[in-house]
Amino acid sequence: MTSADERMRQNYAHCASLVREQDHDRWLASLFAPAERRPHLHALYAFDREIALVPHRVNEALAGEMRLQWWRDALAGEARGDAGAHPVAAALLDTVARCELPPAPLNALIDARALDLYDDPLASLDTLEAHGRRTGSTIFDLAARILDRQAAVAEVAGPAGVAAALTAALQSAAHRQASSIPPADLRAGARDALDQVRRNWHAVSPAARPAFLTLALIAPLLARSERNKPVELSPWRRQWLLWRAARRGAF
Repeated sequence: MTSADERMRQNYAHCASLVREQDHDRWLASLFAPAERRPHLHALYAFDREIALVPHRVNEALAGEMRLQWWRDALAGEARGDAGAHPVAAALLDTVARCELPPAPLNALIDARALDLYDDPLASLDTLEAHGRRTGSTIFDLAARILDRQAAVAEVAGPAGVAAALTAALQSAAHRQASSIPPADLRAGARDALDQVRRNWHAVSPAARPAFLTLALIAPLLARSERNKPVELSPWRRQWLLWRAARRGAF
């Protein structure tokens, strides 16, 4: 193994560690994907975490814009400094090349996070659904492409991102304290989106299905919300739900 190969291996290992610590459900779901595809999923998910946290790591919108512009430049090969020195950026660029991912959705995802610097995505049900389509739906779609280059899953990825966003809002303490969206509306919207996923599930190839495994957690979380219980699941139940969905090929 050359030194360049070893550096790239370390970059992917960094992404895997980051996802395991900060996005554990996706990390668990990735274990059901083929071993040779997992590093690329980890690179995508680590990138998503990096840019999602930008609005929370800066005090001024301008500072956030500069950080997000660096990612746009990195994707275009024009970043200041060496993007290869940033483990997530290096792994993402390698994934884009190896998996032939289109750059446009990645840039659109960055643009969506730029809006987070100014707008409150929890302000209304419509804006929250749109935010889910700009963010979560994009990641579902790209993850499916990593697993199956011929995947055409827009009719599933779209509502999947909405269901995930509305469920996350139910879990968010910030939403419970500040949002005027009734929990019943969030639950109804999430269930409707999940139903859309199920109606179009036949379009998802078996190879691409691990990209959507985290959807198996949504219905149980919605049920707990409806019973006025904490919108959370124990680690063992989350693992079991993901395992069962992987075995069934559905959720």
